[in-house]
Amino acid sequence: MNDKILEQLEFYKVTDLLTPYLQTMQGKMELDQIRPMTDYRRITASLAEVEDMSRIFIQSHSFSLGELQDVSESLKRLELSADLNVAELQAIKRILLVSSECKRFYDELENVTVDFLQPLFEKLDVFPQLQGALQAISDSGFVEDFASSDLTRIRRKIADSERAVRETLQDILKKHGDMLSEHLIVSRAGRSVLPVKNTYRNRISGIVHDISASGNTVYIEPRSIVSLNESITQLRADERYEVTRILHELSDLLRPQTNHIRNNAWILGHLDFVRAKYLFMREHDAIIPNLSENKVIQLLNVRHPLLEHPVPNSLYFGEQLTSIVITGPNTGGKTIMLKTLGLAQLMAQSGLPILADAGSWVSIFTEIFADIGDEQSIEQSLSTFSSHMTQIVSILDNANENSLVLFDELGAGTDPKEGASLAMAILEHLRLSGIKNMVTTHYPELKAYGIETAFVENASMEFDATTLSPTYRFLQGVPGRSNAFEIARRLGLPEIIVTDAENQTDKESDVNRVIERLEEQTIESRKRLERIREVEQENLKFNRAVKKLYNEFSHARDKELDKVYRDAKTIVEKAKEESDRILKQLNAKSQLKPHEVIEAKKELDQLVKDPSLSQNKVLKKAKKAKAQRVARIGDDIIVTSYGQRGTIIRQLKDGRFEAQVGLIKMTLNSDEFTLVHSQKETSKPIQRKQVKVIKKANQKAPRARLDLRGMRYEEAMQELDRFIDQALLNNMAQVDIIHGIGTGVIREGVTKYLRRNKHVRNFSYAPQNAGGSGATIVTLG
Repeated sequence: MNDKILEQLEFYKVTDLLTPYLQTMQGKMELDQIRPMTDYRRITASLAEVEDMSRIFIQSHSFSLGELQDVSESLKRLELSADLNVAELQAIKRILLVSSECKRFYDELENVTVDFLQPLFEKLDVFPQLQGALQAISDSGFVEDFASSDLTRIRRKIADSERAVRETLQDILKKHGDMLSEHLIVSRAGRSVLPVKNTYRNRISGIVHDISASGNTVYIEPRSIVSLNESITQLRADERYEVTRILHELSDLLRPQTNHIRNNAWILGHLDFVRAKYLFMREHDAIIPNLSENKVIQLLNVRHPLLEHPVPNSLYFGEQLTSIVITGPNTGGKTIMLKTLGLAQLMAQSGLPILADAGSWVSIFTEIFADIGDEQSIEQSLSTFSSHMTQIVSILDNANENSLVLFDELGAGTDPKEGASLAMAILEHLRLSGIKNMVTTHYPELKAYGIETAFVENASMEFDATTLSPTYRFLQGVPGRSNAFEIARRLGLPEIIVTDAENQTDKESDVNRVIERLEEQTIESRKRLERIREVEQENLKFNRAVKKLYNEFSHARDKELDKVYRDAKTIVEKAKEESDRILKQLNAKSQLKPHEVIEAKKELDQLVKDPSLSQNKVLKKAKKAKAQRVARIGDDIIVTSYGQRGTIIRQLKDGRFEAQVGLIKMTLNSDEFTLVHSQKETSKPIQRKQVKVIKKANQKAPRARLDLRGMRYEEAMQELDRFIDQALLNNMAQVDIIHGIGTGVIREGVTKYLRRNKHVRNFSYAPQNAGGSGATIVTLG
């Protein structure tokens, strides 16, 4: 298909309408490369994929892939033996995760036929081992401590050294606070220093790193922490070396699978592109047209996609019909009809839905040519007529029986009689060559040509004589008529003048009266056809209503489950609050030991079961459905004992699971890990993220880290309370709480809880390289 027609009909402006619906870079690249196709099978498959996507949305109205980056350059670098950085590994990790989720989503589809999308879902490769290894890269773009034992050791030493530096500086703050310009620890050149008043600079021994602009403050690194800071600097270098080694090892793991990852990225991008086409179709009330193999075009209530309020029109181009000649005055929408026909063909042949009613048909043309608009060539010193004729000559040289030709104001720009004769000669050439064409003209001679010539049909744009304005309605089979006399009367031209003019053109008046009767008959026929279509539309509306009811029922069910869940949580919360109050009173009045209080709380937890909830059918059903969700290969997990993320790569014969946790493989029982639910699962109200509670005080490897990310506030606070209790029972001195940054609600709740818990000695945010303000380190005592 020639590129010029795409520009003339503003095809790329139409494709831009799909951009807001795309989520992936690969999908956007595919949209940029879209071109009309000429192969029947490819067009059929492309349109059928959109129908498959519509069936998927009936069952899963929230199908989504999420944002995916272009990884093509990263994969090329891997193939050239280069190592990837953290951001690149993070993007590939996301590709592997979404591939696994899409594969699972397809496996769980029920009673949905997706014949054309099925091969795409089935060709997605899943790499549990790679997924697990890439868990060493956090979602925030940070290499996790557990990526290697050396990195864990180095970061632990860094944390210990930084803690020692802070404690030393805090002691100096307390002892020599009067010598400091501010009671705080600041950083200069990556070193922790104290802002000392210049008059006391010789009282605190150390290295001066900076002086304030006023000269009143010097920033001194006390000698007592110089060796510690030197040690931290060396450890930071060791950390960088170890991170580089880990990135190299991860890159080596990915290298053999670059082709599979590239294929996955393309499939996900294509699914995103098909999803965008469906959303465009739904939003713009478009349809998937039928494809004709015998050059039949039937467009029902077709609309121009770029107009804000387009007037729908129907057009029928039969197999034998060669030319449609639209006659009549200008400003009636003739050019828009040409462009609408051309755009409908371009969109359909590109695999895009068209803005028309169901039952529409399009054909397949190897080329579409158009001569539209005023294209006077100043550079070539050509007149409007010469410029148009140059284009027409080029079109006639290249068009054949598989082409569609669109001519706007054929023969214009020269003597009317010569122009009309030339236009009829060109139309005759196209007719004899079997080339389908649509032409607009204001020459009255072409009306007779359309009536007298076989396989040629007249058409016009309706004009409202009452309002003296065009209606932009297309009238096929009716030639355009002149409204000059009627307009002149309504505008106040004396009747005697109008009558005299009519008498001088009796023949033309007779023709106009015939055309007027034809218009009336056509309008009546159109009304009858519209009534028939109304019945068809009612049937379609009924079908849509059934689908809508199904979706509403599905939403209502989800809301009901969520309501029941929240009600249940409220009852449990109230009971828990009451039990905590009773336990606090007991603890205040007696000498109960901490472990006795915790055991009593556990017993009370078992009592918080409302009989009405245990009999609730909705909750029973949700609980049963949740219980059926067992771990499978490719699932992301959190190892309970260590709080680390991994991926299941194999199920052993004895029922245990083998998991890849960073660069380490682990064998786990089903009760030693928690599933990390995908976005699709967590979107369901009853399926909330589960975090296992540490089981017993005598557990071999008690958990020292709690991850609260993704939880609701109430759920997070309950989990935090249980976690601290278990940590005390296991005599833990220090624990980590990961709460993320987000809106800060969970972080604030954690801070308030720790402040009022008398068993918490102190707490502070983690170092920047270990989560910063997204994690809190707690010392118990």
